[in-house]
Amino acid sequence: MSPREEEDHEDVELQHHLLHRHPHTSPNKEPPAPLTTKDVKQTSLVSSGSIKAIASCTFYSFCSVSMILVNKSLASSYNHLIDGNLNVLLVVFQAIIAAVSVEVCRMMHWVQYPPLNWETARAWAPVNVFFCLMLFTGMVSLETNSVPMVTVFKNVTNIITTAGDYIFFGSQPEGLAMAAFAVMFLGAVAAAQNDIHVTATGLFWMVANCLATSSYVLYMKFATQNIKLSKFGMVFVNNVLCVALLLPVAFLNGELATFLNAEQVHTWDYAGKNAFAGFIGFFLNFASLHCVSVTGPSTYAIVGSLNKIPVAILGYLIFDSVIDSKTWFFISVSLCGGFLYSYAKIRSANQRAAQSQEAK
Repeated sequence: MSPREEEDHEDVELQHHLLHRHPHTSPNKEPPAPLTTKDVKQTSLVSSGSIKAIASCTFYSFCSVSMILVNKSLASSYNHLIDGNLNVLLVVFQAIIAAVSVEVCRMMHWVQYPPLNWETARAWAPVNVFFCLMLFTGMVSLETNSVPMVTVFKNVTNIITTAGDYIFFGSQPEGLAMAAFAVMFLGAVAAAQNDIHVTATGLFWMVANCLATSSYVLYMKFATQNIKLSKFGMVFVNNVLCVALLLPVAFLNGELATFLNAEQVHTWDYAGKNAFAGFIGFFLNFASLHCVSVTGPSTYAIVGSLNKIPVAILGYLIFDSVIDSKTWFFISVSLCGGFLYSYAKIRSANQRAAQSQEAK
């Protein structure tokens, strides 16, 4: 065999060897580069971020649903025994319990945060102001509108919150996420098609409630990012200011006098349920702040809307609440919207991870 033929033979054997080791790789194409340490760390960070987001949303949803069910138990057990309601005063009672709980944790050295001062209170005060406005406009809107109409406008609130998140924080909404909002909104409209009527007064209070709710969520994100305070310190400040703002309201609207004169609610059962609700409120405050800081206002808003599903089902099982065909339709559509929103967020996270790896 000539030298030239020997070289050709060796080339053929080398190509056969390469193809045998990498069946899907041509001789002229380099095999894919192995994953670097940075790639592995990037993938781990994305997975860790997704787990944190899911955990924060689940924890917030659990605390929120638990709080609603406890308050519903209080209302169904005692509202018929008194002349009027104690809605604002209940929030005050529960805020006191939550503030005492977190302060006990600080005294036991389980958590740390600085004592309350004027600068911190002034910086955090807008959160409580918007919360009080949300609470007040929500109560009035329920008195001036039907429940289905309120549900429709609650879905409008989610869209306003997403727009505010984009304007103030630059969070670009995904197309599928907006489609999820549209699905939930149209589902609420379809469920309320026989109850769609609104007065000028009702419309005013519903719009005010939408703006107050969105402002509360958006400023909460601003506060968690800019106020140098631990989450437990934020819980303490939030509840102390809540008591300071709402106790005068409870006094002026007669709820404090109603409570003092209603011996029917001066029971250990009523006190125990309020204490339990306040304890849940402590966790709910922390869960809300953590959820907003980890996921953002838009996801926090959508989780709040989806909380109506377990509340409706558990209310049916525990309190024998009636679920008609419209409610089941709304639950089904909300679930579809929730799954679509979750898929949009997962796909967006995967796309960002892929773009980050390509950039490297």
